[in-house]
Amino acid sequence: MSYPIPTDQSVAEIIIKKSRFIAYARHIVSREAGMVWLAEIKAEYPDARHHCWAYLIGHPSCATNAGMGDDGEPGGTAGKPILNVLNHKNIGDVMIIVVRYFGGIKLGAGGLTRAYGQAAQAVMEILPTEQQVVMDGVYVECDFSLEQQIRHWTGLVEGVVSEVNYAQTVQMQLLTPQDKTQTLMEQLESIHCSFKLVSE
Repeated sequence: MSYPIPTDQSVAEIIIKKSRFIAYARHIVSREAGMVWLAEIKAEYPDARHHCWAYLIGHPSCATNAGMGDDGEPGGTAGKPILNVLNHKNIGDVMIIVVRYFGGIKLGAGGLTRAYGQAAQAVMEILPTEQQVVMDGVYVECDFSLEQQIRHWTGLVEGVVSEVNYAQTVQMQLLTPQDKTQTLMEQLESIHCSFKLVSE
């Protein structure tokens, strides 16, 4: 199951009733990485009143981890609308941080929710992405005479041979796109070599 991920950082700014909303989006692979980035943004905008955020890690349709933070805004008016935008974009391993400078005019809960949602929407529209391919590891042990055949099959499924050890037999570590692993394993079964799926 491959899915799009961000390839670069993007930034967008909107102004609503004199309040500035500066939205950033980029690729993250863990909550820890996201919190490090949040600290960097806070250091960059130390005088901003709020630094609100949300992230989605893993496949967008079944995220392994998601989180959000309102950073002092009324509960549910900042992190939640940012996360809602992420939930509808079909992009994984992504985080948005929205920096807000208060302009002196209160927006109210509904206005805040809309503003944070609009800022998140604006930055996601310009975020560059690429398809990320989820790979499986396959460990293979075979006779020397079969090595070239296995290399050929691995290439046909757009996989790679990541490691080879030569002993009494050839021991190969293969990486294959998850949606093509089954095809390769059926081919390996047909030549009776020993193999096992190795989780990342």
